[in-house]
Amino acid sequence: MRPLRFIVAGLGARARTWLKVLGASTDGVVVGLVDAAPAARSRACQICPGVPVGERIADVADQVEADAVVLATPPQGRSGQIADACATGLAILAEKPLADSLVEASAHVAAAESARVPLMVGLNFRYLPVTRALRDLLAQGRLGRAEFGRFTYERWRDGRQPHLNKYPLTMAQPMLWEQSVHHFDLMRFVYGVEPIRIAARTFNPSWSLYADDANVAALIEFETGFVLNYQGTWAGNWARHGFEWRTDCTRGVTIQRDQFGALGYAERDDPELTGVDLPPHETWVDDARALLSAFAAHVRGEGSLECSAADHLRSLAMVEACILSSTTGQPINPADLPSAAEPDSRALLQAPTNRRR
Repeated sequence: MRPLRFIVAGLGARARTWLKVLGASTDGVVVGLVDAAPAARSRACQICPGVPVGERIADVADQVEADAVVLATPPQGRSGQIADACATGLAILAEKPLADSLVEASAHVAAAESARVPLMVGLNFRYLPVTRALRDLLAQGRLGRAEFGRFTYERWRDGRQPHLNKYPLTMAQPMLWEQSVHHFDLMRFVYGVEPIRIAARTFNPSWSLYADDANVAALIEFETGFVLNYQGTWAGNWARHGFEWRTDCTRGVTIQRDQFGALGYAERDDPELTGVDLPPHETWVDDARALLSAFAAHVRGEGSLECSAADHLRSLAMVEACILSSTTGQPINPADLPSAAEPDSRALLQAPTNRRR
């Protein structure tokens, strides 16, 4: 079958990966480029010479035959982009998070459903070989029932570097919206259960590069009684990346010691971890390629919609539960957060924390 014809909207850091993946794919081809910034359009035109370019999706869609759009844009203010895609019948593959509030994300989901347009979120970490291997390992039951765990992510993310998007430097709760949302999605995907109680605190160390909280600490309880300690930071004060995801089960443990690999397991009395063999993987590229393949299969009618935006709302609810818990000092059930929050709740969620230390 012919590749899907894509318009790529948002021509910043993440778009470079998508242009590379689409340029080498049999699932998709770039037929249009969109960005409000002339410099970004100029750079992308050098990668895709001769491809129509414009400031709005609607403008470019009028010039080309297209099937889908990649939204590699910041999460803020996507309403117009979603509306343009829906009006022209384009399937949407949007970078995470879908929006920077549960209310706005819910509105995007409703708009896509009303237009009968597929809306998938680019949760590429689900497509890492280590993620699939961990999920399978726990599902096999060899180690018994998972009862508690720890997820630690420590990074000095220098948001000034040219290959990184700049908007997180000034956004509210950048760690939660831009990074922890990946981790929350992985928890839900790997464990196959939903959270029912989150007690959290967010804060910002004195040396942080970010205007708002770059640190998150949370105790998360899931519907099976499984409890996980989560610590995430973009302001870890050592340039070396720290990652460990440990799950303690009734007969042993699984431990992932690298974001992209290093998975092992052990029964209680084993002297060492047994490593899990993983296939070769080009980080950021192969996972994006697998995500694109799943999206294209659904658009062609060959499979269900993976990483649907409707499912993504559950992970966004975890983000907002952390913010609300940190603000109120009370544990929050993400399922209790309405898609259209009450005015008082919305004020708490959206108020800047200003707790730089």
